[in-house]
Amino acid sequence: MLKKKKVLVTGAGGFIGSHLVEYLLEKGSDVRAFVRYNGRGDWGMLSDIPAESQKSIEVIAGNICDPFFVKKAVQGCDYVFHLAALIGIPYSYIAPNDYINVNVHGTLNVLQACRDERTPRLIHTSTSETYGTAQYVPIDEKHPLQGQSPYSASKIGADKIVESYFKSFRTPVVTVRPFNTFGPRQSARAFIPTIISQVLTRNEIILGSLEPVRDLTFVKDTVDGLVTVGLCDRVLGKVVNLGIGTGHTIGNVAKHILKLMSKETMVIKKEPKRVRPQKSEVMQLISDNTIAKETCGWHPKYTFEKGLEETIEWIKENVGRYRPDSYAV
Repeated sequence: MLKKKKVLVTGAGGFIGSHLVEYLLEKGSDVRAFVRYNGRGDWGMLSDIPAESQKSIEVIAGNICDPFFVKKAVQGCDYVFHLAALIGIPYSYIAPNDYINVNVHGTLNVLQACRDERTPRLIHTSTSETYGTAQYVPIDEKHPLQGQSPYSASKIGADKIVESYFKSFRTPVVTVRPFNTFGPRQSARAFIPTIISQVLTRNEIILGSLEPVRDLTFVKDTVDGLVTVGLCDRVLGKVVNLGIGTGHTIGNVAKHILKLMSKETMVIKKEPKRVRPQKSEVMQLISDNTIAKETCGWHPKYTFEKGLEETIEWIKENVGRYRPDSYAV
């Protein structure tokens, strides 16, 4: 299904996007990687892909907010995986306008380009943050959407624009809604790399809230799910959750990492500036992944333990990229 197909990945320089590009190359796809333009010619996390593989990628640098550039990027593609987004929740409190521009208008640009070019399939990436704090668990796709941060509100807006294009114009799109993803290459704006990099360089762990519950999927399973669900004809026009279906508190994850790294005696402290506003914090996210599994045939291969071990090893080798003494928003 992927071999010799022309595939565009927006947000290709990001954590999940770079892993997706690598996956597509392994499957024999002709990959066009859309990264955000910068004067340094920086490809982001695509630079971590083996050098030989990098030669097979068509990298284009631009801005998802530029409809002309997006239209050019989409031309000739069989599949478009749309991952480009601003994702840091704390930064969305500071720069909400940027989140609307990138996440809503950027998604609109991709949709219109795919409609104009008659792209056979667009796979749009959502987030479990659109559900807000669970009204019931596990969370299925019928759960109400709640904008508990400017970030989640912008992603709800993006998801609804996608829905409107399917219903109005029959644009062939699938919305995949991952729950929390972790793994190699993830930045310190996420709590697992924050914990691991602090264990390696500090005498104590500084975090925000320890009580929120998260459903954690290893990045290679998330990428496999994006493809498996995204190309499933039986869910065209629908939203599909991508998660393991098990919850872990942030505090317990921290203790588990300390145990794996033989640092059980390290102190875990809560820092007020890292805590979200009370009504903005999402307390519980546990997925109902029935549709992904039973309708689309997605089956995660990594245990939480195995995923953590691979993540720890990667961060050990790349700890110099992190700034454990500062708070990354």
